[in-house]
Formats: sequence, structure tokens, C-alpha cells
Amino acid sequence: MSSVAVLTQESFNEHRSGLMPEQASPSGAEDEDALPTYKDAFPPLPEKASSPDGVQEVSNAWTSKMRPLKSSVITQVFHVPLEERKYKDINQFGEGDQAKVCVDIMHKTGAHLELSMAKDQGLSIMVSGKLDAVMKARKEIVSRLQTQASATVAIPKEHHRFVIGKNGEKLQELELKTATKIQIPRPDDSSNHIKISGTKEGLEKAKHEILLISAEQDKRAVERLSIDKVYHPFIAGASNKLVNELMQETGARISIPPPSVNKTEIVITGEKEQVALAVSMIKKIFEEKKKNTTTIAVEVKKSQHKYVIGPKGNTLQEILDKTGVSVEIPPNDSSSETVILRGEPDRLGQALTEVYAKANSYTVSSVLAPAWLHRFIIGKKGQNLAKITQQMPKVHIEFTEGDDKITLEGPTKDLQMVQSQIEAIVSDLMNRMDYAEISVDPKFHRHLIGKGGANINRIKDQYKVSVRIPPDNEKSNLIRIEGDPQGVQEAKKELLELASRMENERTKDMIIEQRFHRAIIGQKGEKIKEVRDKFPEVIINFPDPAQKSDIVQLRGPRTEVEKCSKFMQKVVAEMVENSYSVSVPIFKQFHKNIIGKGGANIKKIREETNTKIDLPAENSNSEMIIITGKKANVEAARNRILAIQKELVRMEVSIPSKLHNSLIGSKGRFVRSIMEECTGVHIHFPTEGSGIDTVTIRGPAEEVEKAKRQLLSLAEEKVCEPYFVYSLCQQTKRAPPPDAPIQENGEPNGEVKDLADPAAPKKCDIIILSGRKEKCEAAVEALKALVPVSIEVEVPFELHRYIIGQKGSGIRKMMDEFEVNIQVPAPELQSDVISVTGLASHLDRAKEGLLDRVKELQAEQEDRALRSFKLTITVDPKYHPKIIGRKGAIITQIRTEHDVNIQFPEKNDENQDQITITGYEQNAMAARDAIQAIVDELEEMISEDITLDSRVHARIIGARGKGIRKIMDEFKVDLRFPQSGAADPNLVTVTGRPELVDEAIDHLLNLEEEYMADVVENESKMVYMKPSGTASSAGAAEEHRGPSKGFVVREAPWTTPNEAPDMSSAEDFPSFGAPVAAKASPWGPKRF
Repeated sequence: MSSVAVLTQESFNEHRSGLMPEQASPSGAEDEDALPTYKDAFPPLPEKASSPDGVQEVSNAWTSKMRPLKSSVITQVFHVPLEERKYKDINQFGEGDQAKVCVDIMHKTGAHLELSMAKDQGLSIMVSGKLDAVMKARKEIVSRLQTQASATVAIPKEHHRFVIGKNGEKLQELELKTATKIQIPRPDDSSNHIKISGTKEGLEKAKHEILLISAEQDKRAVERLSIDKVYHPFIAGASNKLVNELMQETGARISIPPPSVNKTEIVITGEKEQVALAVSMIKKIFEEKKKNTTTIAVEVKKSQHKYVIGPKGNTLQEILDKTGVSVEIPPNDSSSETVILRGEPDRLGQALTEVYAKANSYTVSSVLAPAWLHRFIIGKKGQNLAKITQQMPKVHIEFTEGDDKITLEGPTKDLQMVQSQIEAIVSDLMNRMDYAEISVDPKFHRHLIGKGGANINRIKDQYKVSVRIPPDNEKSNLIRIEGDPQGVQEAKKELLELASRMENERTKDMIIEQRFHRAIIGQKGEKIKEVRDKFPEVIINFPDPAQKSDIVQLRGPRTEVEKCSKFMQKVVAEMVENSYSVSVPIFKQFHKNIIGKGGANIKKIREETNTKIDLPAENSNSEMIIITGKKANVEAARNRILAIQKELVRMEVSIPSKLHNSLIGSKGRFVRSIMEECTGVHIHFPTEGSGIDTVTIRGPAEEVEKAKRQLLSLAEEKVCEPYFVYSLCQQTKRAPPPDAPIQENGEPNGEVKDLADPAAPKKCDIIILSGRKEKCEAAVEALKALVPVSIEVEVPFELHRYIIGQKGSGIRKMMDEFEVNIQVPAPELQSDVISVTGLASHLDRAKEGLLDRVKELQAEQEDRALRSFKLTITVDPKYHPKIIGRKGAIITQIRTEHDVNIQFPEKNDENQDQITITGYEQNAMAARDAIQAIVDELEEMISEDITLDSRVHARIIGARGKGIRKIMDEFKVDLRFPQSGAADPNLVTVTGRPELVDEAIDHLLNLEEEYMADVVENESKMVYMKPSGTASSAGAAEEHRGPSKGFVVREAPWTTPNEAPDMSSAEDFPSFGAPVAAKASPWGPKRF
């Protein structure tokens, strides 16, 4: 950066203490000759040079032209030496991090930057733009492109606030000016060191400026006067008029504590002379008032004190301005009604008249109205009251809960009109409305209300009345009914009947084992429904199964509860009696015999013995059958089941072991078919490889004989079994000679012979079947049915891609579902024919499914066409944010509710007021109506500007906007505070419905009044932070400082007082407009 003169700590100390004595005293004639002459020190202003053509222009103070205005755009060049550059990579100049930083600085500050590299590898940056932008860009350049250093400077703690300045403005200006970061310790930190970080050059500049500010404050003084609080109004004057005049006249700052702060100390700050003058003037006023003033005390009703004070104390100031008398009002928390007037005796009478006039300017009255009518007088959302207050805004109407009167306060004339209106409303309501109160034990209140308020809501709707049941925490018996007289009486009658019925109710707890609960309730609650139908007035509550409780609660009329209890006890007793159970072990293989064909056996036993019989699941290893019921019935059922097991027989059949595998079949297929056909039969083959020929059959005698016959017949067939050859090509059958050996490939002797007939089937197309003739023929027919066939289905070409689906998922799903192969023609063929290949039994179902899919796709196309209906509405762009809502909440709700898409215009769109809605026509219409309703509501809103002191804005907004959001939610309004740098920083805009805007403004003004007291108190505290020893230290410095002769020159005009000026000299006394000869000037020729 460019070099600057630096004031070091040593030179600064020298500057504060004055010149040293030896430097101040002259050292003879040599020193006098060394003094500069007057003309050297103050050279004359340059004259205008002669024009080229020899004509001399007139140039003097009267004829000189005004200089042209300078451009608001300035250009400055900053230099960053190589050793201080943060980015030193020369290879990346103009494209690396350094260039990105410069682009970011231009975007952030609005200034234009141009970089160039000097020969010494230093960086030159030319910055163009407005002064403010250039200064900001300079600060960014220093902090981001130059290496940073730090230093500290120590100044007295009490001078720190002068470095900060009002609202930190001085500190910000200093940081911009020096391109540094300055950190000042907090007030609660005892350190007096200020930390500065930035470039070396900036550090020196900042230190110099801070030391100058501290030196300037050393010259200032602070004086504190303790003056009785009662005389402060006379010193301040009406609306601080007198104290402002004193400050303007003396140049000192005078701080008087506000009336709300109980302090007597008046603080005066400024230059010593200014402070001394202000102190003398204040003392003079104080002595004069103390000598000439007297006091009188008068009694004024406490309720009228606020009228004497006036809004923000304006009335007190008005009396002080008009009469010069101070009026002292006791604080609000005091019960005293004495008002003290202090002033000159001849002015007290006039002031007393003013006090009584203000006190009686407002009247307080009351209107008798039963407390239960208050909410009807106020109206829904305060509508009735709003009509009255809009006409008479100065009248205050107050409703006290539980009090049978309404208090009115305001100007007498307006109050009388409001009183007559409210009395008329009260009279009308008393004529057409009535109320009744009934006493009901609080424990029955929730039953009167009913589940989800069902009972009480029904009574309200049926009789058009309002019923107030006190909340549980009030523990009140009174229930209040209000409304039409007839409806009130009918509702009262019904509520009393319900209460009477509940008072006769009884609650009884029955102990029933939880294991019986499900049985009592029955499947889907059928059994308990029968009980409830039998005893409709009794409520039966079973505990939650998870609670594992045995208590069942009965509630209802006493007699009905007793009857229901006896009935339930009888049911439980029967269940206990029927709950006897035994377990009967039966071989697992005989369970089917116990069940019987189609469950016939087990069903018969259950019905005849009236028992419950449970068999284990098929996949269970248990053999126990559980029988439940009465003891005698259970014993009978057990005997019958055991008898069935005894009736089963065991038979052994001899079959060669080599045939066992063929009789069992693949995965036991053959033997299982025999056991299924012969009910209750179990066939047991010996272990494979044991060589045992005996096969055991168990079961009922008849079924065992039947199974034996089938098993022997199957064995006989396996001994001598024919085989069939089936050709897939010709579908022919042929039988080989009986004596030919059978091979796996179906060829005799294992040889494959070439067929002479070329049309004969190939070996790969032949299937060989072996078995009984009728079974083989059935198998051939089954094989024929498995031969796939193809059909063609007409499907519009444009639907093919939808049938195929994403990555073929659609067509794969259909092929898996219908067990067919579906071939879609290639897109280039543009064919409508789709080929379906598969079993004949599957083709019809596949074709039907494909055509159904076509219908679905065509329906979807039609639906898409209906959903593409577009509707455009015109809405003022200023309403768009409100329609969208916070984080899009409102517009998302409209989109979801009406199933539409709503598109707002882009920023660069020509039609900024067009909103497009897409969807079904009726849905789009409904969404349009919803948006129009929001717009209509917004158009009804108004905006009002109010003036709120900018010092309380932060308090009202609150941390992270919490305070302002609460106000906006409570009053349903929108608040806009001014941006920084606004023309009027105190202007706040309130937007909303008229009545809500008024309420919000009143609330904001109340908050301002409350917060301003804190602001004034804090400002007064800041005054007391000034050091008390400033004056004495300044005096000591003055004594230490030696005498100074100031700036001395030779041959000055005032050194030759006896020499009269030459009046004829045109040089000393030029005439108006006369040409003057040009002179050589040490400043050089004048330029324009």
C-alpha cells in the first residue's frame, strides 16, 4: 500500500506533553534567521496565466469560474508487496484461488477490480467504483489477499466507548479507513488493550487514529451535580426544551435522569469551559427555583391520575409549559391520592385549574349486565363491541369476569352514547335469553359430556343452547345453561334426568379368570353382544388382555347390575364345569381314523358327547388328543376314541423286496395314493436293502383288505409291464415284441436303427411310457395337451411399449402369470399383431388378460387427457408470496386437497400475474376458487404506518424473530420493520384486517412505552461510565506542559503596524474586474 506518516508511541507522548523546555527557548540570532518568512509559509494563490494569443484574462475572487462537479466514481490503486502476498503461485496468476477471491469481492462490494503483476512480483490492484464500494473492496483485499499481522494499543478503559462511537459507527468507519479488524475488550473485561489485525501499514494507521481519539478525550471533563429530584422538571423544561437550549448554548452534554429513575445526579460532559458554564447555569436555575417556588397539595381520585399524566406524560409537560408549575403524581403502586403542585405562587392557581380540568375531562360509568351475558354483548370474535368502539374510539369498555357490571371510561359525551347503546343491547338480550344453573356431582360430569362430547353436543344442537360444564380443576357442582328460554328449560330437564339416572348407578367388579374372557366374549363378540342385549342399561368392561387382569367391571342401574352379575356368575360356573379336560395318547398314524372320512367320526363324537376335542397339527410330533367338557362327557368321549383305536387291525403281506421301490413310486407316489383311497390305512415297507419281503398294513378291517388287494394288483402289474412309445412329431404309438429287452433309450438290444422312411420321427422326438394300458393311454392324452400352440392377438402398435413395461417388467409379469410366451413385433415393423405361445389351456386366459391390459391402457390414455385440462388465472404478483405461504405450506395444501398442479411465473416471464392450474376440470375450478378466496381476503387487508423508536425494534423482534412471530400469530397481521439505511428508521408497517391492525398497533405502542423506559435507563447508565478523574488528569498534564510560542514566522504584516498600506497599489487593492499582471507563483501555473 502507499506509505503514510506514522505517529509512534514516543512521538505521541511528546505530542501530549508539549515541547521540551530546551526546545522551546530561542538560541540567538541564528534561530531567528532559521524562521520561515510569511510569504514562504503562506504563498499567494496562483494567478491565471496569459492566454496563447496574448490577451490576458481577468482572474480574481469575483470573476473566477466555479469548478466542475467531480464524478461519483473514483479509482484507487493498491499495491501488495511479494512478501505480503497470501497467494504466491505465479503460474496460476489470473486463474487460481487469487482470481476467485477477486471475483467474489466484486460480487460482494459492487466495485470493479483489475489485477496486474509488477516487476518485483508484487500485486497491483486497481479498484473502481463509488467511494463506499471502493473502501469495502479495499478492506476485503487486505483481509483476503494480504498476509495478516496483529498488534495491540493501550488507552484508558473509559476512552474505549469513543473509539466504538454511537451504535459502533466510529469503529466501522475506522476499520474501513485502515482496512483492519479492531477488537475492543468487553465492558466487563478489565483489560485496556485494543487488538488490531491487518497489514503492517494498516496497523500503524489504526494505532495512530486510536491514539488521536484518546488524546482528544484527555481534554474533556465530566461534572456531576446532586440536585433534588423535585427540581429536575424546572431544569429540563417542558418536553426537555430548556435543557436542549442549555446544551445548544454551552456546547456541553447534560444528562438528567428520567422521572421513573430515582436518582438525583445530573451529569454534564464536554470541554472544561463548556462544562463549567453549563454547571453555573444549572446551579443558577436551581437556586432561583428553590428560593421562589412553593407547593400545594390537592386530592385527586386515583382513577383520574392517568388523565392528569396524559399519554406518555404529555399532559404534565403541557401544564409545565403553560404555567411553569411542576405536577408530581404518586406512583401507581401507591394508594395515595395526593397530587403536589410546585411552582411560583402566582402560577399555582392557574396550574391547579388545569389539573382539575384534565382530571374531570374523562368520566367513569358502569352498566348493569349479568356476567353470563357478557360474551353475548361482546359478540363472536368481538364483532358487536368492535362496532361500538369504531364509532367511539376514545371510550374504553372493560368487562370483569364474574362481575355483573360493565365499566365504561372516556369523554363524557362519547361515554353517554356508548352507555345508551350497551344498555339497549343488554335489554334486548335479557328479553330473548335466559339461563339456568343445576347442581351435579363433578364425578358425573364426564358421563354427561359423553364419549368425544357426544351427549352434550347432542343437547346443544337439539335445544339450541350453550352448556358450560366446569373443568375438573375447578371442582364445581354448577352446570350453566344459556340460550332461548324454552330450550334452556328442556335442556335442564334432560340433564337432570341423566344426572338422576347416574346417581342411581352402581359399579361392581367381578372376579372372572382371564382364561374365560375370550369364551364369554365369543367369536367377533357374538356372545357378549347377547348379554348386552339382554341387559342394555348395563355397561360391561373387560380388561385389556395385556394387563392379565381378572376384574370385569359392570356399571349401570343398581337392580340391572345385580341381575347381570348373577347371570355372568352362572355363565362362568357353567364354563368351569365344562372346562374339565383329559389327554388321550393315540398313535399318530391312527389320527386319520379318529377323524374319519370328511371328519365324520370326530364330528359325531363331539355332537353325541357335547365335548370339545382338539387334535395336534399334522406337522406336530405330538400324539395327544385333548378332550374338554363336563367330566362324564369327557370320559365317554375318551372311551369311544380308545375303542376306535382297538378296532384297527394289523395285516402282513409278502411281496418280493425287489418290487418295493416300484410299488412305493417316486417320492412315495403310488403307496400314498393307496393310503388316501383306503381311509385310515397305514402301509409300512421294510428298510431298503434288508431283503425282507413282508409289508405291514394297519387300519380298519375293510379298508385293510381293500389296500391289500390294490397292493398285490400293483405288484402283479410291475412283474410284467408293457410299454408305449409316443412320438411328439407324429403322435403315434407302437409296441415292441413281448420278448424284446427294454433299454433306457427305448431301442431293442440297445441299437439305434436308421429308419428308411424320411418322415419317420427322430429319436429325440420319441417319449417312451411304461405301465398299464389304460394308464399309458391317459398319459398320452396328457402329453398331447402339453404340446404348445400359438395364437395371434390384435393390439394397437402405440400400446406395445406400455405392455412391455419398463425394462420388460410388464410383459414378464404377464408371461409368469399366464405361463405362456408373448412375442411383441420389432418397432420397425409397425405391426399390431402380438404372438402368444403356450399350452392350449393357458392361451384363452392369456389372451383375455392381454385384452384386459389393452383396455386399462386405453382408459389411462383417456384419464391423462382429462388430467391435462389447463386453467390460467390473473393474480397481482404482490399476492403470490402470500398464496405460496411460508415454506410453500398454503400452495402445497391446495395442490394436495384438489389433486392439481399449480405453476407460478418465472422471474423473467413476461406475464408475471399469470398462475397456471393443471388437472381435472372440476378440480382446477375448485383450486382456482380457493386461490381467489385467499386473494379476496388479502385485498380486504389494509396497511398502516406507525412510528416506533428504532431503539426498541430489536426488543420487539426478539431473538431469532421469536417476538415478532408471536405478535403476528396472535393478532393475525404482518409486520415490516425498516431496513438499515432507510430514510425513516422509525417507520413500521402493519398489514392485516382493519380491526386486527388497530389491536396490533395498540399492542406495539404499549411495548414501545414499556421498552423505552429501559432504553432511557441504559443510556443514563452509559453516562456514568465516564471517568471521574478526567479533569484532574487534564490539569496535571497542563501543568507539566511547558509554555509554547506556537507557529512563528518573519516579515508578517502584523509585525509592521506603523507602516501604512499603499492605497494606490493595484496589487494590494485591485479594482473589480480590472486585469492584474500575472506573477510567478511557487504553486506553479494555475490549471483548470
